[in-house]
Amino acid sequence: MIYETSYDSGRLPYKPDLTRGYWAKPSDFILTGMSLAFRLDIFSITWVIFAYEGCASVVPYIICLFLFVVPLFIIQSFIGQFSSSGFISVFRMTPIFKGIGYISLAVNLGVLTYYSIFAAIPLFYLFHSLRPTLPWSCEGIKNWLHTFNGQEVRHLCHMLHNETAPEFSQDDWFIVTHELPSNLFLKSHFDDIEVFEPRSRGFYISWEVLLCTLLVWTIIAAVFYKWHTIEKLGTLLRYSILTTCLLLFIVVVRFSLVPKDPWLCIYNFFVPKVYTFLRGFPTVSLYIVSAFGVGWGTIIALASYNKFKTNIIQNSWTICLGQMFMFFSFAFLIFVTDSYFEEIKDAYNDDSMEAYAYITHTWALFLSTGSVMAEMAWPNLWCILYYTMLLLAALITMTTSLKATLQSLFDEFEVLRARKTEVMFIVISLLAMSSLYTCTSQGVFFHIILSNDTLVTQTALNLLLILVILWIYGRVRFQRDIEFMLGQSFATWKIYMLRFVAPLCLIVLLIGALALAFAHHEFGSLVLQIAALLFIVLPWLYVPGYMLYIMLQTTGTFKTRFARCCRPLDWYPVELEDRQRYEESMRNADASHQLSQLDDETAT
Repeated sequence: MIYETSYDSGRLPYKPDLTRGYWAKPSDFILTGMSLAFRLDIFSITWVIFAYEGCASVVPYIICLFLFVVPLFIIQSFIGQFSSSGFISVFRMTPIFKGIGYISLAVNLGVLTYYSIFAAIPLFYLFHSLRPTLPWSCEGIKNWLHTFNGQEVRHLCHMLHNETAPEFSQDDWFIVTHELPSNLFLKSHFDDIEVFEPRSRGFYISWEVLLCTLLVWTIIAAVFYKWHTIEKLGTLLRYSILTTCLLLFIVVVRFSLVPKDPWLCIYNFFVPKVYTFLRGFPTVSLYIVSAFGVGWGTIIALASYNKFKTNIIQNSWTICLGQMFMFFSFAFLIFVTDSYFEEIKDAYNDDSMEAYAYITHTWALFLSTGSVMAEMAWPNLWCILYYTMLLLAALITMTTSLKATLQSLFDEFEVLRARKTEVMFIVISLLAMSSLYTCTSQGVFFHIILSNDTLVTQTALNLLLILVILWIYGRVRFQRDIEFMLGQSFATWKIYMLRFVAPLCLIVLLIGALALAFAHHEFGSLVLQIAALLFIVLPWLYVPGYMLYIMLQTTGTFKTRFARCCRPLDWYPVELEDRQRYEESMRNADASHQLSQLDDETAT
């Protein structure tokens, strides 16, 4: 046996789960990888700081793909596919850093506690889209606007239909703020006009949003119960992703006809001005993280279902380019929405000399678009299609993240494999109960604090991953393994790009994410501050804690212990045929290395 086993370190060897299965079709990995771009909470994060700058982000996006996104995608796909294991067990390639896997577990569970809101809100609007008159249309808003209990509200319909706005005590103000009916509709269910505002200190609960959240988790539980194997789940995800992409294409085509001059709007999106182009760089630095999905380690788990010889380099480029088109499709919807309201505001300000109108729209992708569709022909139809698309996107994201988390647990803890169904329902039940806080007036918006914190954690973990694989495990070993798995050469210059260029880019991204995190935490609620501490900050103690634990189990000096704990244990392909070929390849490599040493000695 050419590879080192855990017996040498006094621990039980890793036992792979041979019943975990593979994708039903090779394309399932590509489609599921593309669906990681459905991480729509990224648009909520960047709304606070940046406005989307159209296709000004195309060039920096592609630059980021070359510098670190695709390389990191290849690294994560490699370790998952080579070892056929999730994001915890995969670190048996450098056992001392297995704490990274436990950090990922905590972060993924933390993300799932709030991400259900991105499915519950579309489901909430989808149900109300079935009513004969849309409640957020100018006709429907009259039926419920009184629910704000006398709070002063100016809404967009005054500007759209030249209605007389109510007289407020702030009439001496020059800037008058107008709310979008689609935003007000959600706020009315919390009985708080200041929902989504940092100054809001009220605590209200929306029972409709709560029921939608419970229904979302019920759907997730039913999916995992009915399609529990990866072959069945992959098939379900395949059709769901294709359906979502089709609906997204239809919606994009319809939204492109919204502006008065559609061609000008499309031109402005694809051919931005110089100053807009420059502002696209800091914006894309946050959007680019969506390539790796929510949490961390999802790519590793998804790639672990690939056959051993799958060409991950070609698939990684296909996935990342597909994600870019999805990303810009969602971005175009926001761009059109912003342009639509800008046209209304500018026309109103030209006609009115009394005050300058300002339109507030939060969560443009989820809420503000409702007011745009309310002014379309057949508004109910377009709302149904649109919110179905958002609902499917969120459910797909939750399903892939939860599958990656559960599979990583089963790969690492053999005792759980015999009770997969029970463990699955226990995890889903705990996540459902934890997510109920997002149904309150504080949780429905302030979860962006956790969203941004995951950006920090993802970037830091990617930096650690490069350190572990290309410096601790080693450049030579990594290059040898990936060439053996793919059956083709892997250029050395790519290795140096990963070792030096990618870390520099990630450090810059990490600094920006940290600055944004500190800005968000200034107005966060106490509950979410505690949640961030539990799921984001404290898990980092796993890394030094696990290092100390594993080094205490060995003997010798500190240097000797560290070296022993960094050696890969049970690192081999799972399938017997691939494992035998790997052993033979390593023996030949060792023999060649010894012969070259003899030749050098003879020459001297």
